[in-house]
Amino acid sequence: MKYVFIINPTAGKGKLQAPFVESVKEYFNKSGGEYEIFYTSKQGEAMEYSKKLAQSGEELRIYACGGEGTAYEVLNGIYGYDNVTLGVVPCGSANDYISYYSDKELFLDVPALIDGDELEVDLIKMGDKYALNSCSIGMDAMVASHMSKFKKWPFVSGKMAYVLALIYTFFSKMGVNLKIKIDDGEKIIEQKSLFAVVANAPYYGGGFYPTPKAEPFDGILDYSVISVVKRLKILSLLDDYRAGTHVGLDICKIGTCQKLEVVADREVPINMDGEITYSNKATFEIVKKGIKLVLPKTISSVWREKSGQVEATV
Repeated sequence: MKYVFIINPTAGKGKLQAPFVESVKEYFNKSGGEYEIFYTSKQGEAMEYSKKLAQSGEELRIYACGGEGTAYEVLNGIYGYDNVTLGVVPCGSANDYISYYSDKELFLDVPALIDGDELEVDLIKMGDKYALNSCSIGMDAMVASHMSKFKKWPFVSGKMAYVLALIYTFFSKMGVNLKIKIDDGEKIIEQKSLFAVVANAPYYGGGFYPTPKAEPFDGILDYSVISVVKRLKILSLLDDYRAGTHVGLDICKIGTCQKLEVVADREVPINMDGEITYSNKATFEIVKKGIKLVLPKTISSVWREKSGQVEATV
């Protein structure tokens, strides 16, 4: 097996990449094995390169070393190729998907990653693209769009970038009329909403908690739809949203589904793991066990047992 590390040198302001790469080199110099380190220089390059590698047919583990955007690109480059397993190394500012499994320090432990086991995890499909963590539409996606700008500011963390983006969005037009069809019309939500989120895991936005019961291997998607509230109530709503206590509020509709279709009354930003597109409609579907994810050896047995995938895959 060959181990490939695709490095986004600018993710997280570049603080973690150099020591991680040195650890990779040290590991393989001592232990042997075939590996490659590839640095990206532009958006989309991680997707292009990982797809090229996957098409070779060689047995590979490709580690996306960056933030959510890097993982998104590598995932979409390798999806559909059974010869490739995805690893995620959290060098970005938030890395919310990894936060579900453990503190990110464990995912920076090179020996534990190389010796890690594989867990089959679900994906979210929208059109011909796939997300690991979450997708959203409305104000929430506007925040994700603005967040990328604030993350470039010096000394601004992922959490701070989210809050700054939220404040910026606060002064924009609030709410969008959404018609949401759940599981081919078994349930329909039609209302003016701040945003709608569909997720595989509970965290996003640098630690917010929109879907507390979401799990990335349970074969279902969790959704949360928030009604429009007065501007002065948004700040208090944020506290509930960070803690997950918004679930009990009458402005929140929450549930599970296999598919969720959204139609908006105007073109709005749509967020897939931090990647933004614009449309007035979107369809999100579960892809059960869509990718094999490498978990560090130190925690892999816990998650294999919890997911029911008891036997190690390597």
